[in-house]
Amino acid sequence: MKSLVPARVHLGPVTLLAVLTLSACLLVGGLPRAVQASFDEALHASLSDAAALQTDLLAQVEPASAEATLREPAQFAAGEERLRSLLPAPLRPLVLPPGRGTSHASATTYDTPVHGTGGMRYLNLGWLSDADRRVRWVEGRRPGAPGSMTYERESIPVFEVGVSEDARAKMGLEIGATRILGESDYAAVKVVGVFAAYDPADRYWTHHADVLRVTETQPPGKTDLERRATALISEAGLTRLNGDDRNLVYTWVLGLDPAAPTSLGAAEVKDAVADYERTVSVETPASGRYRLVTGLPGLLDGFLTAQGTARTVMVLVLGGLLAVSAGVIVLGVRLLSERADPALALARARGASLPQLAFAGAGPVALAAVPAAVAGHALSWLVPGPATFVVHAGPALVLAVAVGFAAVRPVVVHHAPLRERRDDVAAARPPLRRVTLEALVVVLALAGAYLLRSRSLAGEAGDDPFLLVVPVALTVAAALVTIRCYPYPLRLLVRLASRGRAAVPYLGLTRAARARPASVLPVLILLPALAVSVFASVIAGGVETAQRLAAWQATGASIKVTSRVELPAGVVDRVRAVPGVELVLPAQTGQVQLGYTGERAEAIAVDVAAWRRLLAGSPVGLPPLPASASGVPALVSPELHGRGTMDIGWQARTKLTERGVVTAVPGFFTRGKFLVVPLEVNARPSVNTLLIKGDADPAAVTRAVGGPTAVVTSQAAELAAIRDAPLTGTVRVVLRVTTGALAAYALVAVVVVLVIGAADRTRALAFLRPLGLSERQARGLTALEILPLVLVTALAGLVLGLALPAALGPGIDLSSYAGGVAVEGYAPDLAVPLLLAAGLAVVAGLGAYVHTAAGRRRGSGTLLRGGDLA
Repeated sequence: MKSLVPARVHLGPVTLLAVLTLSACLLVGGLPRAVQASFDEALHASLSDAAALQTDLLAQVEPASAEATLREPAQFAAGEERLRSLLPAPLRPLVLPPGRGTSHASATTYDTPVHGTGGMRYLNLGWLSDADRRVRWVEGRRPGAPGSMTYERESIPVFEVGVSEDARAKMGLEIGATRILGESDYAAVKVVGVFAAYDPADRYWTHHADVLRVTETQPPGKTDLERRATALISEAGLTRLNGDDRNLVYTWVLGLDPAAPTSLGAAEVKDAVADYERTVSVETPASGRYRLVTGLPGLLDGFLTAQGTARTVMVLVLGGLLAVSAGVIVLGVRLLSERADPALALARARGASLPQLAFAGAGPVALAAVPAAVAGHALSWLVPGPATFVVHAGPALVLAVAVGFAAVRPVVVHHAPLRERRDDVAAARPPLRRVTLEALVVVLALAGAYLLRSRSLAGEAGDDPFLLVVPVALTVAAALVTIRCYPYPLRLLVRLASRGRAAVPYLGLTRAARARPASVLPVLILLPALAVSVFASVIAGGVETAQRLAAWQATGASIKVTSRVELPAGVVDRVRAVPGVELVLPAQTGQVQLGYTGERAEAIAVDVAAWRRLLAGSPVGLPPLPASASGVPALVSPELHGRGTMDIGWQARTKLTERGVVTAVPGFFTRGKFLVVPLEVNARPSVNTLLIKGDADPAAVTRAVGGPTAVVTSQAAELAAIRDAPLTGTVRVVLRVTTGALAAYALVAVVVVLVIGAADRTRALAFLRPLGLSERQARGLTALEILPLVLVTALAGLVLGLALPAALGPGIDLSSYAGGVAVEGYAPDLAVPLLLAAGLAVVAGLGAYVHTAAGRRRGSGTLLRGGDLA
């Protein structure tokens, strides 16, 4: 049998099938690429935002003896070459070559005390292989070769060093100053220059934070600060730097390119790091045994967890889109196949074999679907992103469903020659075996939903097959229940309509209750389409609410000003004068001593009542701070709960009385030990924080503050940063595109169903028109035949979509879309589903009008066979 002739005769259904196939292949091929591209961008952003000390691979060794000491840069280069040769294949393209990025070698001492400071000053010595391109000398000169001097009747080395501006100011290391290092094996340093970094913000400096800045800590029980810094020495200084005299560590930094890893290879990279760590640990170079230091596996673990939960939601949404698109294509194939049924029945009666029927049914469909699938798949490559398995498998599955159904249906329908049957006389009773199977599906779906809520995830990073099967089972169960229960309320309405005088309601509802099997097929399309669209809108609403909560938790006010030092006098008045500022609340933050021990806690002194007014209308808040009869009232963290009265040391010793527990302080503390106390806890508050209410411009607030150490953050900026994150933005687009596509497919399904039943419906109207059926009554009868199915399915899809987030329970973790805040208490947004249901009803009504108008132009003689009116 030839395929071009049927395709040309039934050009309308063939064109519709081609358009549906092209759009489905474009969506199921393009959206996964976009999602995967967003995963890559999220991974790159995560690695770029992390400190290089976490992402890079650090091979470290402590020389055990003088023989293990490295004295020349060439020895470090040889060690790096050996370390790079041991890299596993997945890591080699990710590691930057020597001299690029953060890759370098270094030799540094640690815990090197300045003699006579009582352990409160430490000055370490460091050599950087790339210091020439990292720092510039602003005063003095570069360090030269070391010398010697006599100290306590011993000859000790004198290292020429350069220090940062911060070390010179805080540790008194002026040019020309000499300091003795150590408490037993002495060495001396002579400051000959002061340097500054070419780019202090470069990620490179996270490896050597104390080279640029002095590290200050407050030891327990002491009031003075402990200061640590690292001074730079020259290459010549390596000849006198050894591990016998002081704590010395050699480090080879293999810098990771943050933009090189991909989300698809993240798990492989994590495993490769573990393999490399084992390989390096057994390597025994002359300088000693290596140990690998890196935070990359932890970063990748966090990303894989976030990606897994994010991917779960995307699989649910895109899987629903794939199922709905395939279902609509099946309807289109059925429309084309039913048009060809008379010819196929005649061919079967004349001796055509079943394979010939299969080829005749699949041929026209293949002519339409294959070029459309290829074109859709090709267009999907215009979407940026990696090509995953789904990108290729999705279009292939769509094409296989279309051609396979087109080949199987004629074989099933025309297996017996000239076997005619009527499906509109009475509702067929389903066989017991089918009813039992359908009941089993419903029970298993409900049991799966219960088990999913009552247990934790079985897989890692969200890869739980159980989580992916349950939503599909629930959708199928809801569709089966809808199909089986749909006729019963209609039969009740038929009984009520039969008591009335109007014939149209009775006839329309009777035809709806006795619908052909093909007429209930839209349930399998409309129900998942509505359920997934409702699910997507509910998820989107929950994510937006959590994003707003995360932004407020990050700031604690519309605008927040923080500073490491006390803000200048008059800054509060200047900020109050900024247009848009409604309220300015001064506060003081700092670390306090608990009791007379080394235990510390974070504290904020603020007018709590005013802060509560500032937070009115926001999703965050604070409990009230009642007055205390004895001591200063305080809100404490759960870690400090139960201590009652406690002494703290801040600017002065103060007695606090616990008056409430607060789990988090918006904008400041989320875990650990912290306190909230009145601003008057200190006699003269050192205001270093401002909480601002209003819609003022953050840039104007920054100008009003004026201090170089002040940092201004706003709730609007935090919210924009969360929403503009690569993963969040892509998910928002995917949800919108999916909802729009599902709405379009649902409308197409209604139209196709109208067309599929057009012949039978027109024939029924042709019988009724000679009996006095008016055009208005014909439209009403057609609408009553179609609308009940649409409305019942819309209601079932709405209920299922609202129930899915609760049914999936702990399996859905959307915190990666909402700034790390858990998305809870999904608030249903009924705008999208109600609009979609209304659209379906309107399309059904328009279809009824068009159908009756078209049938009016055809005479009864052309619609009825001889003897039909007898």
